Amino acid sequence: GRRRREPAEEEVEETPQEKKLRLAKQYLEELRQLGEHGQHATAFLPGAGTLEKAGCCAGVFPCPAHVLLFLQVQPPDPARIRVLRGHQLPVTCLVISPDDRFIFSASKDGSLIKCKWEVDSGKRLCVVPGGKKGTEERHLGHASQVLCMAISSDGKYLATGDRNKLIMIWDAATCKRLHIFTGHRDAVSGLSFRKGTHQLYSASHDRCVKVWDVAENAYVETLFGHQDVITGLDSLSRECCVTAGGRDGTVRLWKIPEESQLVFSGHQGSIDCIQLINEEHMVSGADDGSVALWGLTKKKPLALAQQAHGEQDTQGLQQPYWISAVAALRSSDLLATGSHSGSVKLWKCGEGFRKLEHLLDIPLVGFVNSLKFSATGDFLVAGIGQEHRLGRWWRIKEAKNSICIIPLKQKTTASSPESPGSS
Repeated sequence: GRRRREPAEEEVEETPQEKKLRLAKQYLEELRQLGEHGQHATAFLPGAGTLEKAGCCAGVFPCPAHVLLFLQVQPPDPARIRVLRGHQLPVTCLVISPDDRFIFSASKDGSLIKCKWEVDSGKRLCVVPGGKKGTEERHLGHASQVLCMAISSDGKYLATGDRNKLIMIWDAATCKRLHIFTGHRDAVSGLSFRKGTHQLYSASHDRCVKVWDVAENAYVETLFGHQDVITGLDSLSRECCVTAGGRDGTVRLWKIPEESQLVFSGHQGSIDCIQLINEEHMVSGADDGSVALWGLTKKKPLALAQQAHGEQDTQGLQQPYWISAVAALRSSDLLATGSHSGSVKLWKCGEGFRKLEHLLDIPLVGFVNSLKFSATGDFLVAGIGQEHRLGRWWRIKEAKNSICIIPLKQKTTASSPESPGSS
């Protein structure tokens, strides 16, 4: 009859050998990325909110003499925020090509499902019209709302998932449809390519995660565990992915080769969005208004910002603004969150990823249904709608169904290694 007391931060079991292997793989991957950018191993990592030398950032060996550079984002001039119009209904999801040249977007619109935009000019380069339900085999586009999309790290393949249980694979350069994956039993709500491969992870409202080989047009396996619909999914280089489990109140890390999972809990409401920051940390948002910062070796949040976007008056009741989108500038300490509160908020992961520090607000009217940082961190893209991507609980009539490109004016200043808030 006595209640079991759980520790505040439950450790995830990891042997010393597993830790060494994990850190070594992470370090080698960072060296490979540096090589792709034509830099030496001692060069600074590109696009980082906190830029450190490669070995130190990987945590493989100490380097006390290195210099930290903090990338400080200043409030953008509202006049410089570019608005791309074309979708008639709310934008539900978007991705940026790896070279930061193009944006792909999708919406609830049944006649204009997918668009390709050029970042520099803002021109719409490709439009894939949708068809009626049941015409997928003879029609190029989707026949229901597109809820998620992902692009491979080489920019070759684009994947889109819809409410009608389908995943479509596209040639990103030509917008030609290549294949349709079937197998999910409910809406496809999350997609992510494993970095450096053509392995695709998908999540669905049928509560399962599936693994696909896009290059071979092949199904690989299915993973089970969530007790409610899965609302978001993300992955990086390691052979694993993370998911948000909606009202089951958990975030899960799936280890694909071992067919095992780690369960994280900390939000009080439905967990609606999630993204990895690096191979060791992730961020999630929930409809209780909270934003959580996680370490993959702790089962409880490292930091939790309650009512991150404030409260709204709903029929005389004070309710927190739902967190509808989160984004992270990869391998940095810079985060963005979206809601329908009238602004996108930027955050800094301080004190070694143990604190969330609010930086600034960017005014945007409407539901922020998707957020993505460019690879270099030069700009942030927001998918805006008059409605939430998953339903029609509210409608903001003055909002424009659009894509907003927000320039991030950056200023780098040298700082000592002991500076607070360093990664």
